[in-house]
Amino acid sequence: MIRSAPARPLAAAALAALAAACTPAWTPPPAAGPATPASATAASTATAPRPSTAGPHTRAERTGYLETSRYADVVAFLDSLRAGGAAIHLDTLGFSPQGRAIPLVIASRPLVRTPEEARRLGRPIVYVQGNIHAGEVEGKEAVQALLRDLTLDPRPNVLDSVVLVAVPIYNADGNERFAAQAVNREEQNGPERVGERANGQGLDLNRDYVKAEAPETRASLAAFARWDPDVFVDLHTTDGSYHGYALTYAPSLTPAAGAAGALTRDVLLPELRRRMRARHGFETFDYGNFTLGYGDDVNTDTVKPGWYSYDHRPRFGTNYVGLRGRVSILSEAFSHDPFERRVASTYAFVREILSLAAERGRELAALRRAQPARDVAIRSILIPHPPRGPVIAEDLAATGDSSLTQPGVPRGLRRTGRFRTLSIPVADRFVPTLTRRMPAAYALAPDATDAVRLLALHGLRVDTLRAPWRVRGEAFAVDSVVRSPREFQRHHEVRLVGRWTEVDRVVPAGWLVVRTGQPLATLAAYLLEPESDDGLATWNVFDAALRPGGEFPVLRVLEPAGR
Repeated sequence: MIRSAPARPLAAAALAALAAACTPAWTPPPAAGPATPASATAASTATAPRPSTAGPHTRAERTGYLETSRYADVVAFLDSLRAGGAAIHLDTLGFSPQGRAIPLVIASRPLVRTPEEARRLGRPIVYVQGNIHAGEVEGKEAVQALLRDLTLDPRPNVLDSVVLVAVPIYNADGNERFAAQAVNREEQNGPERVGERANGQGLDLNRDYVKAEAPETRASLAAFARWDPDVFVDLHTTDGSYHGYALTYAPSLTPAAGAAGALTRDVLLPELRRRMRARHGFETFDYGNFTLGYGDDVNTDTVKPGWYSYDHRPRFGTNYVGLRGRVSILSEAFSHDPFERRVASTYAFVREILSLAAERGRELAALRRAQPARDVAIRSILIPHPPRGPVIAEDLAATGDSSLTQPGVPRGLRRTGRFRTLSIPVADRFVPTLTRRMPAAYALAPDATDAVRLLALHGLRVDTLRAPWRVRGEAFAVDSVVRSPREFQRHHEVRLVGRWTEVDRVVPAGWLVVRTGQPLATLAAYLLEPESDDGLATWNVFDAALRPGGEFPVLRVLEPAGR
């Protein structure tokens, strides 16, 4: 699941002014119809799809959804699939900290094995990832079953129109740290034993996309650079809130995602919601939790004052891919549904994404041709005054004792099956608080080796000046370095306060230049701007050069001097 981080407070007057100036048009999502125990019961009859063709069964299927796959099960399943004639190419994404090869599967008809072959087909490339949090297991099972059912089906299907790149068990090390569900996934309805959230280094892989410290992340960034998928799908499970949706979803939440974020949020996800209801009987909704406010703990009682989304920063995978100008979709199966139903909703959702990607190939191709925006939102907040919308909630009741009524439900509480459609604030998007104009380039000193290494990992081109370069630019004078006292993912995050001054300088030969004429210019800006809320400065990359009264070690190049 995605857990939110507390928002930094702003003055009430500033929030009000920001809301008036920046709040985008918003149409409340349609109500899901009468939320009654009868309708909820009807929806709950949906089960995971049975194999439609001959082929191997997943561990979940073989055990009647009492167990989830170990790493060896996934490898054996994929090997059996290929041995049985499935049109798949098995590759390795990379290796986990403990040395496990992370399977990467390519499926298409005709079969392709390389990004170059895929591009020659001219089809959308869809990258689907499961198990980034290894206790959240339905994505892993759904991807395996979907690969089998699509590749072994002789009839025409979506593999005739897209190239599927699948990573069913991304967090391979975390998957093997099996423990009781009550330990590793406290608020989840089975299976009895699952892996843990962190990877083999103890890192949360879904907080690592900017700092890229885990080998899994570095391998993913390399795969993004090679395959450049049109659609990225990250499969998770919720925690906490008791709502009426089999699955919740989100686009890239960073406003800097621009056209890719808008296409996902305003076109693709509403259509997926309609299809999930009409074709599969699953209610879906924008991801969120019932809380007292953004960043507060999940609220499981019957007082539900608001529905709040999660963090917009690109440390999260789906937000990060939005900065690359591509469609990205977060999928969150409802943790309080039985395991089999969670697999079923995830399977159906991914299959519908594949079909929609095939249909919307022209729009996805247009994103490839789009130029990066001139202005980049580098700091944002959740919409300050969210409009009200209909949200389905389930009431809980006290048992009067400390009994456990269902795995994942707190002791002393029970689910009632009573659902209500509430009209409450729905805060599902972010608005910019700081936007910067894209410069012509960024210039870094030759000793910025850590920064350059990370920029290269992110797929950004870094050039070395062969001769001095006189430029008109902007330098950032650091007034204060605000370092978080709380350690997070082994870092103390940094926020810089300062001011910009215009300068006319000669940049020496040997300095490093990141030009913004390249396709990932928006990502470059987010990583290199000193005031960014999730840039390289945030993650201590420039710490050695930061001091009050000093200058940030990245120069904004506006244009060559004298032009």
